[in-house]
Amino acid sequence: MTRRGLTRAGAGRAAVVVAVIAAAAVTAGCTGTPSSSPTPSSAGSAYRPGQVPGLPDAALDVMNQPQYAQGRWLISVEDIDTGETLIDLDGDKMAEPGSFVKTYSAGAAWVKWGPDHTVSTPVKQNGTVNGGTLTGDLVLVGQGDLTMGGRTKADGTVDFANLDHNDANPLPGATLTPENPLAGLDELAAQVKASGISAVNGDVVIDDRLFSGELAGEPITPTIINQNLLDVLVTPGAEGQPATAALTPAVAPWTLVNEVQTVAAGGPTKVTPPTPSPDNPNELVVTGTIAADSDPVLKVYVLDDTESFARTAFIEALQRAGVTVSANPTAPNSAATLPDQAAVTALPTVAALESLPLAEEVKYTMKISYNRGAQTFICRLAAEAGDPTCESGMGIAQQIWADAGLDTLGASLVDGSGLSGNFITPQNAVDIQTIFAKRPDAERWKETLPILGVDGSLADVQADSESAGKVFAKTGTLLGGDSFNGRYRLVTKTLGGVMDTESGRHLAFTVMVNTGFYDDLDGVFEANNDVGAVAAAIQQAY
Repeated sequence: MTRRGLTRAGAGRAAVVVAVIAAAAVTAGCTGTPSSSPTPSSAGSAYRPGQVPGLPDAALDVMNQPQYAQGRWLISVEDIDTGETLIDLDGDKMAEPGSFVKTYSAGAAWVKWGPDHTVSTPVKQNGTVNGGTLTGDLVLVGQGDLTMGGRTKADGTVDFANLDHNDANPLPGATLTPENPLAGLDELAAQVKASGISAVNGDVVIDDRLFSGELAGEPITPTIINQNLLDVLVTPGAEGQPATAALTPAVAPWTLVNEVQTVAAGGPTKVTPPTPSPDNPNELVVTGTIAADSDPVLKVYVLDDTESFARTAFIEALQRAGVTVSANPTAPNSAATLPDQAAVTALPTVAALESLPLAEEVKYTMKISYNRGAQTFICRLAAEAGDPTCESGMGIAQQIWADAGLDTLGASLVDGSGLSGNFITPQNAVDIQTIFAKRPDAERWKETLPILGVDGSLADVQADSESAGKVFAKTGTLLGGDSFNGRYRLVTKTLGGVMDTESGRHLAFTVMVNTGFYDDLDGVFEANNDVGAVAAAIQQAY
């Protein structure tokens, strides 16, 4: 199984892996005193951590723990200002990076379009207006806006929860942001009304032909409302009584059947993700127990017919704005009667929603490790090149990075989000951060990355250390199982980005560890703290 950042409340999320460890012989008594140059051990084996120049003893103490004894560690650290390599252990060898891949996909979009780039989602008038009545259709044309106004704070920046609703089902502790997820549709509906249309004697259609993709069985679409999720927030009642549950956003024909019971304080909180009723596919059933003293529990349902959901949500927004629609609001979306895309583009525009700047979309994607958001960037790159299948997007991203000076043979990528099957070298990732560090918008890129001990997937990692607030990096985690021995296997953990060191140096770094074993999931979460401690040790040592 995969994890975007692997976190839980109070334990931090898929943090940093900063260190080096031998694949064969590691002893608890290793002092970690660096030699003048790396010395090979027996043929075919990796270097022992104590033989790698530049690694602080405090990092080695963490890395030499038994759960990592059979693992493989890779690291590259470089001084951005001087180009000096400070630490190198298998920096030219490939390993799976997990969600760090988002640096390549979101980064390609940034290099291509710049941080101020926006997309505009139009509503087109396909018909004539007479006396306020449109005889014809309204067409909302999806453009890949990641938030559609549903995460915009009063200051115009994006809002995010450190453990976002995208991760609510696999990981406990996810929360919602306070913004209205339908705010963008409400704004479009108000513009339609202001344009002089008070009734639609026709249909409302979602035109999602810009691109069509998929990631891990979930659709990647040009129209994205509430990240194409339905949120179910369960709150405990009195002991022995049903819990309360709220469905957000409340859009017809979706309804909720709540079968969660409140148990005694300290009792088990086990809430299942909502599933469709066998009798009604639009009726979501949530079951389980929640302790009387529990915080609210968030679970989500991933929409598959995203176009019909967006259509109904937009019709309801039009009705709230005072625009009547004659068509059945809960009928399936049908684009069969649409003109070709060029003809739709030429139709009059009666409303348009400007997305957040790309810098804010990238911030949302990177801080919370939003898988489908990262893949949407790949689809947007492909669509701009005239490919609606998304398939050419990875090749386009490669060309963007090659033109920027990256040796792209240092990476082998199959998607933009970081699922299994992607490989990079630590040095290649360092090279990406160095490229960004030399751009005039370097500080804006840096602000999109999770910050150690402060926010995003690093919010709870090393929050009390001297390094908090000084390490800016993207996390990556892949988690698997060992059914043979009944334990968890950490496939990979990665951290890559930049740090401001104790002495004021500016470093680009990437650290990866492959293979660690744990008896329970709590142990895996402890790995977050371990890698965070190693990152802090490096930051303090330089």
